[in-house]
Amino acid sequence: MPQAVVHVLFTIIVIDLFRDHFLKDKKDLPLHYVFIGGIAGLLPDIDVPLFWILNNFLDIDVPWFHRIFTHTFVFVLIFLFISLIYFDFNKKASKLFGIIAFGVAFHIFLDWLLVGGVAPFYPFSDVTYGLNLIARTKLPLAVEGLEAIVLLWWLWHEEKLHKIRDFI
Repeated sequence: MPQAVVHVLFTIIVIDLFRDHFLKDKKDLPLHYVFIGGIAGLLPDIDVPLFWILNNFLDIDVPWFHRIFTHTFVFVLIFLFISLIYFDFNKKASKLFGIIAFGVAFHIFLDWLLVGGVAPFYPFSDVTYGLNLIARTKLPLAVEGLEAIVLLWWLWHEEKLHKIRDFI
């Protein structure tokens, strides 16, 4: 299972690369939206603490339900729908919910790619899909260090593009 840092880091990197290389005006996507997108990259895993609270604090015995409700296209569509509702009268809110929808969708994509076993069409179908690249690899330590490798690459990219040493 990808660690939380993978979901946050990869989502932030993809949004930031889009911001840096495809947007003409960086003000269209402020840096705090990139940060919010990273947080949204964790949102589908909200079912884990919810499960823990229900079972351990509220003494409600529920079966494990990770990657069932919050790892679906329906969950993504909720945020896209809210984004569309705001589109005509509040562009900032519309953009924000669009970023959240992207973060949620990217989380689902990473789980599909790396661990396999997401049911994106739930509740209409409980068939799971995924490539499960982590289980297929023969290099478990390389996979565990994936976030470190990506973080170092991104920091190098930021140094080359934005000269982050000027801010230290």
